[in-house]
Amino acid sequence: MTPQLKNIMAMSAFGTLAIFVRNIALSSMETAFWRGVIALAVLWLIRKFFYRRTSVVVTASKRGLLFLSGMAAGINWALLFMAYEHTSVAVATLAYYFAPVIVIVLAPILFKEKMTLFQLACFAMATLGLVLVIGAGGLGSDGDFPGILFGLGAAAFYASVVLINKTVKDVGGLDRTFIQFEGAVALLLVILLFQGGFHIQNTSSTSIVNLLIVGILHTGLCYWLYFSSIKDMPGQQTAILSYIDPFVAILVSVFIFREAIRPAQAVGAVLILGFTCLHEIGKGRQGVRIREKRV
Repeated sequence: MTPQLKNIMAMSAFGTLAIFVRNIALSSMETAFWRGVIALAVLWLIRKFFYRRTSVVVTASKRGLLFLSGMAAGINWALLFMAYEHTSVAVATLAYYFAPVIVIVLAPILFKEKMTLFQLACFAMATLGLVLVIGAGGLGSDGDFPGILFGLGAAAFYASVVLINKTVKDVGGLDRTFIQFEGAVALLLVILLFQGGFHIQNTSSTSIVNLLIVGILHTGLCYWLYFSSIKDMPGQQTAILSYIDPFVAILVSVFIFREAIRPAQAVGAVLILGFTCLHEIGKGRQGVRIREKRV
């Protein structure tokens, strides 16, 4: 299987996540917890049967940072599921995909990277897109605003995952993901214990089946496919294919859930996804030029 096909499969599956999450009769926190537990089991089996070489030793400092980023990922999952509960899948996804824009702004501050005029323009246009999505969603109790806030919260935590991972070098994708899932499960476990424990024993068989699909397919297998593909793909290609996820999610919202997208939200979607995609493509081209100079 080619790296491109692996990536396309993973991104397409990510876009269908809401179909299954909405059929799980558990709180967002508990759904996220079991998602991580099931995914850990899947990754352990993958590592045991497909990666028989001894894993590279991960230092305590790197493990700590990855564990911390995993905790952020756990909250990110829960907030995204909450967004699905309070607004359409399309709007939740658009708010969530503001994460790259947050990274664009914070990377120069945290890593002393220079922000070019092109990056600034991408940030401004994507922010305009978000304003259109929020404005069209309405600020009242019947509007999309609560869901948008949860989506933006998920985006902020995902951005923190990306930024923390930028500081951790020389750790393989599978080991990196495994440690992060440990962090996600640990934090969500503590939160659930304070919230009154687990309710999975009282849920339906339909919820269990959908939870298994989310944990095994959308998390364990898809994360493995994604991380095993990006190491063999150009950055520009990875950036372009990553937008299969929101594209599929919007199709799911419109054609499966029959959720309407307002004209202003459609324009906002083009601005958010279009300009963040352009930014990632530009970054990928810059990376290629740097490697060519080194050669």
